[in-house]
Amino acid sequence: MAESEIQKRNSALRNKHRARIARDKPACHICGKDIDYTLKSPDPWSFVLDHVKPIKLGGADTLDNKKAAHRECNSKKRARMVAPIVRRSGTLN
Repeated sequence: MAESEIQKRNSALRNKHRARIARDKPACHICGKDIDYTLKSPDPWSFVLDHVKPIKLGGADTLDNKKAAHRECNSKKRARMVAPIVRRSGTLN
């Protein structure tokens, strides 16, 4: 990640986005399963924000590029557009 990208990201903005997304308690956008919002990091099934289009691939650090995910699912997705995880519907995400 370039130094300018690191400077654009800050914890206050991250916390604001986390609170806004967590308010509706959405399911994990990667695997489709519910997220237990009471779990804390580093639990693999705790809530994290995922950049849908990774910053490394030109995605923005904006609310509309972030979705709820399990820590485990986000870890498997890494800096890719698509995760190697099969959703319950049977389609790849």
